[in-house]
Amino acid sequence: MKSQLSPALKTTFLVHFIGAGLFGLGFLLIPTQLGNIFGLTITDTYAWRLIGAAMLGIASTSWLAYQATTWESVRIVLVLEMVWPILAALVILSALLFGGFPALGWILFAIMAIFAALFCYFYFRK
Repeated sequence: MKSQLSPALKTTFLVHFIGAGLFGLGFLLIPTQLGNIFGLTITDTYAWRLIGAAMLGIASTSWLAYQATTWESVRIVLVLEMVWPILAALVILSALLFGGFPALGWILFAIMAIFAALFCYFYFRK
């Protein structure tokens, strides 16, 4: 019998889709303006647009996982959803501690750490 997805996991996928989609669109379309909000001086807009494109790709996997009904159909997506925020949180933390990243970066760090914890919880609980 195929294992069903918990409503909490489906909600996490949906929230991640919305958040990653909004940030992804922002970095793709208006990286300089979004950087200004976070206190970042963005000179290489292409790199930030690439990050935005990647975030939109990841958001799309969250949307597909949200629509799925079985554990087997989201397992690989869940691995991506764990690895990306763990690595992103570590990079942001390093930038905060050693790279002069603006203080609002703590919000980005918290968001990534929360998604990492949630996705890890759902993956290892299974």
